[in-house]
Amino acid sequence: MIIEHAYARVASYARDEWPWSVPCVRGLMAEGLRFTAPVTFLVGENGSGKSTLVEALAEGFGLDSWGGSHDWRYASHRPKSVLGERIRFDATPRGRRMLGSWAARKGFFLRAETALDALDREGFAPESVSHGEGFLAAFRGKFLQPGLYVMDEPEAALSFASCLELLGHLDQLVKNGGQVICATHSPLLTALPGADIIEVGEHGMRRLAWHELTLVDHWRRYLADPQSYLRHILD
Repeated sequence: MIIEHAYARVASYARDEWPWSVPCVRGLMAEGLRFTAPVTFLVGENGSGKSTLVEALAEGFGLDSWGGSHDWRYASHRPKSVLGERIRFDATPRGRRMLGSWAARKGFFLRAETALDALDREGFAPESVSHGEGFLAAFRGKFLQPGLYVMDEPEAALSFASCLELLGHLDQLVKNGGQVICATHSPLLTALPGADIIEVGEHGMRRLAWHELTLVDHWRRYLADPQSYLRHILD
């Protein structure tokens, strides 16, 4: 483990303005977010705030909000988000050493919508491989050292078999001392043994077991009987 608790300090804020209007952000403000396992998955519907959370956590650790490794500090020239500026961590002894020294800090932020640019900067030449192969090259070449690895919907570019490969990389990464925070819609990824799963939504944040997840229930029922869903949306 690298970080154990994330929280944000704001003297005052308007609850009806973004990002403070997002329930999971208000939960972070009120109670913080505790990390109880080396791999944490954030799941929820589009618009639930999971991407807002992972971006702020990456920024709080010093990772480029545009995506990429710790070596690329704000290569996009984007300022930190208002939430990312305020994120603070309680860390393990190893994590405190990383937070106290820029040279000691290691990690990577992989976000689906900016991955091609980030992978190009990292030397993976995405124009010569598929999007998914570029993702896998980053996992193989960058997800190695102890550090904080943040991902936003990595399954967007990956096939079923490639998602399984990613799980193997994550398992090896945590055995090497890494910590992972991943926002995802994937029932395949969230099935990783030992992972902590936090569902975000109108309720804020809550921990659930894999079999309790709404996304798992929907996928199970859809695969068993696609027509029970399709008849409601197709003429």
